[in-house]
Amino acid sequence: MMDMEQVRIDKWLWAARFFKTRSLAAQEVGAGHVAVNGAKVKPARMVRPGDLLTIRQGFLETSVRIQAVSDRRGPATVARTLYEETEESQAKREQALAERRALRPHTGQPDRRPDKHERRQIRQFLKKE
Repeated sequence: MMDMEQVRIDKWLWAARFFKTRSLAAQEVGAGHVAVNGAKVKPARMVRPGDLLTIRQGFLETSVRIQAVSDRRGPATVARTLYEETEESQAKREQALAERRALRPHTGQPDRRPDKHERRQIRQFLKKE
């Protein structure tokens, strides 16, 4: 980790391991999925400690406060020290994950294939609709 005052947002997102590549981070910032202090920004925007980032990845929206800046990607344990997730963001994320788990259909496999009698019942049921 380098001791610096500010760094480009796409470099920071990559170093903090929010995105796998820097080009993907720049693409997501350019698409408007990242906001700094409530404003959508461009990939070249400089960020510094204390800035509040809102990052939307799929159905999850994460709000983090920058604790330190770095333009080098290191281990995940080091990357985790670059930011602190807000309590509201943690609660929203956990609630969203719980809702998705509850809505997810049961994907288990049946114990066996339907027999002849059950297949007839299935066909009759499908004809009624």
